[in-house]
Amino acid sequence: MRRERFHGRFEDTGRECEHPLCDEPGEFRAPGTRGNSFDGPGEWRWFCLDHVREFNAGYDWFDGMSADEILAAQAPGAGWGNETRAFASTGADGMPRWTDFSDPLDAINERAEGIRRQAGGRHREYSRFTPRERDALNVMGLGPKADRSQLRRRYSELVRRYHPDRNGGDRSREGHLQRVVEAYQLLRRADAFA
Repeated sequence: MRRERFHGRFEDTGRECEHPLCDEPGEFRAPGTRGNSFDGPGEWRWFCLDHVREFNAGYDWFDGMSADEILAAQAPGAGWGNETRAFASTGADGMPRWTDFSDPLDAINERAEGIRRQAGGRHREYSRFTPRERDALNVMGLGPKADRSQLRRRYSELVRRYHPDRNGGDRSREGHLQRVVEAYQLLRRADAFA
């Protein structure tokens, strides 16, 4: 019952609360002192419930750090430069540790091959278009199998949708209308629609 009420309780650790005036069991851990290269809590300190609450209320993770160290710790990419155990090289071949697993059904490789096949097929469908024409198709919302009549119908539909006269004079969609017009002009002259 006690475990359910207080998350983080480690019962029967055999430790005593580290507060100097307490002899209760040390069932709750708190961050200890840091080493020279801080990567995690270091050594744990153990307290009773009342004293871990007191410790946490006054805990300052940045205590003892210089301004530059604090800035580096708060940076969005903090810690990404560190090599973790899962991605560390395990031997002379230089392969990360996570690659050392058994896949008897070859499920991971099969999934990767499926993704490659699907991407290859998609690339062949769009191969008749230049990169600019592919972007124009995306603006128009058309797929690689579109023909000239679908292009004209879609252009007409989008012009009606985004033109200010059809939107009560609202000019907020003019930028999108301009992109649609430019995409249509490019695609109607494209060899793929000849």
